[in-house]
Amino acid sequence: MNSTIEEIWANRELLAKPESIQLIKQIINQLDRGELRVATPPVNETDDWTVNEWVKKAILLYFISQQMKVDEVGIFTFNDKIPLKTNFAEAKVRAVPPAVARFGSYQAPGVILMPSYVNIGAYVDERTMVDTWATVGSCAQIGKDVHLSGGVGIGGVLEPPQAAPVIIEDGAFIGSRCIVVEGARIGKRAVLGAGVTITGSSKIIDVTGAEPIEYRGFVPANSVVIPGSYAKQFPAGEFHVPCAIIIGQRKLSTDLKTSLNEALRENNVSV
Repeated sequence: MNSTIEEIWANRELLAKPESIQLIKQIINQLDRGELRVATPPVNETDDWTVNEWVKKAILLYFISQQMKVDEVGIFTFNDKIPLKTNFAEAKVRAVPPAVARFGSYQAPGVILMPSYVNIGAYVDERTMVDTWATVGSCAQIGKDVHLSGGVGIGGVLEPPQAAPVIIEDGAFIGSRCIVVEGARIGKRAVLGAGVTITGSSKIIDVTGAEPIEYRGFVPANSVVIPGSYAKQFPAGEFHVPCAIIIGQRKLSTDLKTSLNEALRENNVSV
């Protein structure tokens, strides 16, 4: 399947063949059902996520091959190439109006979509809440028991195909108005306080030890993170630029809710 997609990607004339369109639609259907993912989680703790570049190429080919179509949903009218998901009850997903999930995205049983948006290629795992006005961008990978608070922006990425998507691992709590983009990864059970911005090149500084430890575009598991800044010299003088600061750790000895509450109290983090 992946080799055929690579052939079509290299030779767009193959899109004229019905079997090519059928294959592309088959892949989008598998994404929609969660049988296929843009990125595959590691089997062992020492491994890394694997980006399935050919799947992203199939999504881009789907965009190219689809025709614009007007859809009416109640009082709303849409004009787009990608239909919306409609099988929430069958999938055991709660979708609160006007939550929107594009076809080709996956929401596992127990997911709650408040008025929010989930784009094609995204994967949202079991019992995760996408809160009001939160957005899950194309191909983003959201783990189990994650809470994306109000107004959170999870970036999407389709091009270049080899680029890693944003990954939020199991049990993470992403506070209100946080932004996570450019293939950044948030480790398991990490807590981002309100307003934290994490990009692929963001400085994330652990200040819990005697010496600071710096990460780029990656928040380690169980970290409690707040917005911060550091001094940087420019031709016009010294100015403070944004960063994220790790100020503590969630406790592994307690359950997720208790651990979260303790982390917030102990480190005075707002979410």
